[in-house]
Amino acid sequence: MRTYYVYILSSKTRRLYVGITSDLERRVQKHKEKLVDGFTSRYNIDRLVSYEEMGTLHDAIFGERQIKAWRRDKKVSSIESENPAWCDLTSDGLGA
Repeated sequence: MRTYYVYILSSKTRRLYVGITSDLERRVQKHKEKLVDGFTSRYNIDRLVSYEEMGTLHDAIFGERQIKAWRRDKKVSSIESENPAWCDLTSDGLGA
């Protein structure tokens, strides 16, 4: 069975991006290498600050939509509850 992830990336200035993927390491690496055109490459959003494993694609899509609907302060609180220093979680390996 395939695993899916909802993830939040941040720039150094804490501009946020929420996405989903089935291969978190590969997807984050594409963001870091600026291979994903658009918002993340334009604003240098390449630091993985939060992610959650989801059981199904449906769950991941639902989770992404929920997070995208949150106000910014709720996203920030969610990130800081598990990653108060906003560390790039790829620096120490994903553990995924």
